[in-house]
Amino acid sequence: MHKFVVIVLAAAGLGVLGWWGYQSQRSGPRPALEITAGKDAALSGTAQRPGTAPAAEGKDGAAGKAAAGPKAGAGARGPVGVEAARAEQMRLADEVLAVGTLRANETVVMKPEIAGRIVRIGFGDGARVLKGALLVALDDSVLAAQVEQARAELGLARTNFERTEDLAKRNFVSGSARDQAAATLKVQAARLQLAEAQLAKARISAPFSGVLGLRNVSVGDFVKDGAELVTLEDISSMKVDLRLPERYLGQLRKGQAISLSVDAFPQRSFAATLDALDAQIDANGRSLLARGRLANPDEMLRTGMFAKARIVLKEKPAATVIPEEAILPSGADAFVYRLDNGKAMRTKVETGIRRDGKVEILSGLQPGDLVITAGQLRISRDGMEVRLIEPGGPPAGADGPSGAARGNRGG
Repeated sequence: MHKFVVIVLAAAGLGVLGWWGYQSQRSGPRPALEITAGKDAALSGTAQRPGTAPAAEGKDGAAGKAAAGPKAGAGARGPVGVEAARAEQMRLADEVLAVGTLRANETVVMKPEIAGRIVRIGFGDGARVLKGALLVALDDSVLAAQVEQARAELGLARTNFERTEDLAKRNFVSGSARDQAAATLKVQAARLQLAEAQLAKARISAPFSGVLGLRNVSVGDFVKDGAELVTLEDISSMKVDLRLPERYLGQLRKGQAISLSVDAFPQRSFAATLDALDAQIDANGRSLLARGRLANPDEMLRTGMFAKARIVLKEKPAATVIPEEAILPSGADAFVYRLDNGKAMRTKVETGIRRDGKVEILSGLQPGDLVITAGQLRISRDGMEVRLIEPGGPPAGADGPSGAARGNRGG
């Protein structure tokens, strides 16, 4: 009985707590919302009475209309302001730029054909020599002795041939003996020529006039055949080898002018002419090797110098050009806006050479035509009226001081 009473009292207590919580949940939020609304109204000072229009809305709406006023009236300011320039004529050159390497007109590395010891050097480093000048002499004592031996044997063979021929005339010897003596004479003559040729190879002379490089040997050195002694170059004129893209093959002609510049003399330009084209196109780089020639009377240029070349393909004395910023690309085509009686006319053009901010116009414009160079993006349609302004003037579309400036003055 006692346990039953305790359980009943506990259940009753839980029921009372649940009912109180339910009532609190229903009645609690309403005062909080009223307090919050009242606080917001007090802070904003915009508490409204039923049936009245918001006071702030009228003020903000007026400000919004005032701010939107200039924008709404912007379209009534007039035509779009643009900048323009006239198509003019100027001299242009269709040219190609390339880099190349300078080479001497003639270059040879002096090498001995036979081995021997150097007994004489007849030049100094970097010296100028004439054709036939002795450069290096090898020890020729053995070769000279061989020449004397061959000469003596030749004399003996000649004497035997003369005696045999005399005897053959008197029928004291057979014809075969006479023929054998004649053959021996020829053999000995050839041996003498061989010995003399070997003796001549002991003296190394300049094959042409030119400037020598730095020697690599000294007196007393024993050199083998093929050893490099010194380089001889004829730099009275120079060659320049250039690699050009193969697309220029049909425009290159012998005798075309080439203007060269080198890093060693940046303030000077050298004139050359196209002399020859290689017979083949390099399959690896699809390039064509071209060779030019130029005079070098003061011998300022040397082999191996890096050169920047400009080849004039065609001269255009009166090309029609316009500023580069007037061109509007559209896919593979190009357009400009041409001014005609205050209207922007979209015109298709064909362009050519570009040089120093100018573009050659091959078709579509005539010299003197006025083309728009700034403000094209504000043109919405072909034939739209525009207003020409001076470069550096007010921004396109601005007729006077900005709205902000007018507002400051008005304030």
